[in-house]
Amino acid sequence: MLKILLRSRVSAAPLFRSFRNLHYIQGQSPEPNIREYFYYIDHQGQLFLHDARIKNFTSCFKEKRFIEFFFKRLRLNKTQRYPDFPYISLCGRERNFISCDDKPIVYLELVKDSATTDYLYYGGYKADLKVPFEPSKLCMLPSNGRVYYPTKDLYGGIGLIKSKIAIELSQYFVFENGELEPPTHIDWNNQRHELSNKLLPLLVAKD
Repeated sequence: MLKILLRSRVSAAPLFRSFRNLHYIQGQSPEPNIREYFYYIDHQGQLFLHDARIKNFTSCFKEKRFIEFFFKRLRLNKTQRYPDFPYISLCGRERNFISCDDKPIVYLELVKDSATTDYLYYGGYKADLKVPFEPSKLCMLPSNGRVYYPTKDLYGGIGLIKSKIAIELSQYFVFENGELEPPTHIDWNNQRHELSNKLLPLLVAKD
């Protein structure tokens, strides 16, 4: 793990933390040669220590190498430890438990990288993690107005579109069933795409 980030985490480590009956110590060692840390991802995709008192852009992690390393190893937490942290990033001898405001994968930018392909970028500040953008896979949940997009099953299968991008995309949505129902199409790059809404049953089940 990068030394600069270790120093920033160790500063919080001596304090015992309890959140809604969650008990842990940052950097605790439940067994030899294992360290455990606890993180939080907000709806803007920013990564924080879970026990950070103030969570904003100045206090989130920004080191590109660490963020890419962290998110590439993110997956569902199947360790049976800390079920209130449904995700984990295993980094060598470190277990990094993760909770989030909505989804751990938040798509932060929509960029046209070539003449034919658009990409969604995720993974925090300046991370170079991306997936091809297929507009038909977008899904808006009417109950909260948020827009979602598929991600790897390792991450739970559903990613969140950052609100700024979602607002920009929403002007292209077509609501053939009325605005109280999910959009049915999106007009993108001079073409009307029918939305599959395959994510909708999964989102409704968890809503």
